[in-house]
Amino acid sequence: MLVIVSTLDSVVNYRVIITGMTGLTIGKVARESGLGIETIRFYEREKLIAAPPRSDSGYRQYPENTITRIHFIKRSKALGFTLREIRELLALSEDIKSDCEIFKDIALEKMEEIEQKIRYLKRMRNALKKLSVACPGNVSHRQCPILNALTDSR
Repeated sequence: MLVIVSTLDSVVNYRVIITGMTGLTIGKVARESGLGIETIRFYEREKLIAAPPRSDSGYRQYPENTITRIHFIKRSKALGFTLREIRELLALSEDIKSDCEIFKDIALEKMEEIEQKIRYLKRMRNALKKLSVACPGNVSHRQCPILNALTDSR
């Protein structure tokens, strides 16, 4: 998780430029995007990337913008967006009627959701801290305040 956080600083300024390529095989897309082949197929089934045309020999031939789209998906996931939300963001990004304000509103909503999760996690941490302080550590498990709190039906 800490590795993801360290890459978030580059999300705003990151761009992928690919030139001189025509249809990309799934292996090439996997290497260029840093994803596994099964993940790319999953994204295709989930309609996050378009199903590519196939060559005469049956190989998928992804368009050049597939890698850019996958990077968009990866960066969105790193910022906490769900696949459903990413699908919506992608649709909005392709809608010429969309303006920047809608993306700002979505980002602000996601920030509030994250703030709620942080508050919840802090309450969990405080509850565990209280239980840990109450536990002497040198008693039978039947006398353990942590175990008692977890099994208490009240």
